[in-house]
Amino acid sequence: MKILGIESSCDECAAAVVEDGRRVLSNVVATQIPFHAAYNGVVPEIASRMHTEWISGVTREALSKAGLRVEDIEGVAATAHPGLLGSLLVGLTFAKTFAWARRLPFIAVDHMLAHLYASRLTPDEPEPYPFLGLLVSGGHSIICRVDGFDDITVLGTTIDDAVGEAFDKVAKYYRLGYPGGIVIDRLAQSGDSDAFHFPLPNLHKGNRRYDVSYSGLKTAVINQLEQFRTPGKEPVPANIAASFQKTAVEILLRSLFRAAADTGLTTVVAGGGVAANSYLRARLAERKDLRCVFPPLELCGDNGAMIAGLGWQYLARGERSPFSVTASARVRAFKRRYP
Repeated sequence: MKILGIESSCDECAAAVVEDGRRVLSNVVATQIPFHAAYNGVVPEIASRMHTEWISGVTREALSKAGLRVEDIEGVAATAHPGLLGSLLVGLTFAKTFAWARRLPFIAVDHMLAHLYASRLTPDEPEPYPFLGLLVSGGHSIICRVDGFDDITVLGTTIDDAVGEAFDKVAKYYRLGYPGGIVIDRLAQSGDSDAFHFPLPNLHKGNRRYDVSYSGLKTAVINQLEQFRTPGKEPVPANIAASFQKTAVEILLRSLFRAAADTGLTTVVAGGGVAANSYLRARLAERKDLRCVFPPLELCGDNGAMIAGLGWQYLARGERSPFSVTASARVRAFKRRYP
């Protein structure tokens, strides 16, 4: 069954065709980075406007690269939440219209569940359930137990900023470039990660064993830099980037390793844009007692293949979404308030 997947949750306009939930026939991503770089962040109005202009052409390109005609598509999947509301509505409306016009089954899916599914879009045998999921992106930092493709239990999440958001804000403040995650990862390669010893958050109120927080780290890096500088180390951009990246990743891993110890699960499946971070991958590779699975780099960021793959699972189970389904900017369980 060949599924067309549409993804427009933020600033990537993406379409893909996936067969039987695993085989990627095409995966087209039109990036809007040049349009947002001047603002060092995504401008929602620009993002939704560019999706409107590009979505049809991106879909045609996905069909062409798959060697298929419109008539060959057997189902349609699209992101419904979470994300930027205006951007979501463009892709969701296009997908519903495509399915309605062709009388095809349609399914609306969760963007974060799709990131978790991305690692299964390879020839390798997929990881058996259950396992721990690590979903890290510009908008979310989630540690969860995964018992099925649509069955997750959120163990920990951010109480303020997401890890990717912290990368972007630090990069913006120091004018390192955009997108912040990629720029800081590259710059950190030539920096000293011990030049600054930034603090880890102390989430001591209530049951916060697996939660994470990035507002304190962001404040330390931006407003209290000298307070945490190691004597004799230079406050150059590469050192700031390396030290910040190390602390940001260690915040995640502290909670993840607690979850692994408490649950007894020894497999970790990562997803989301920050899953491409080289330091995160290297640190997880050091844990010989854990099996850590990452999607291919091209499937870490937002893409239509993960939407189509996850959509196939629902459609194969006989589920359909009504054309009245609409977009939602947030999923309540993915973020928490403190305390």
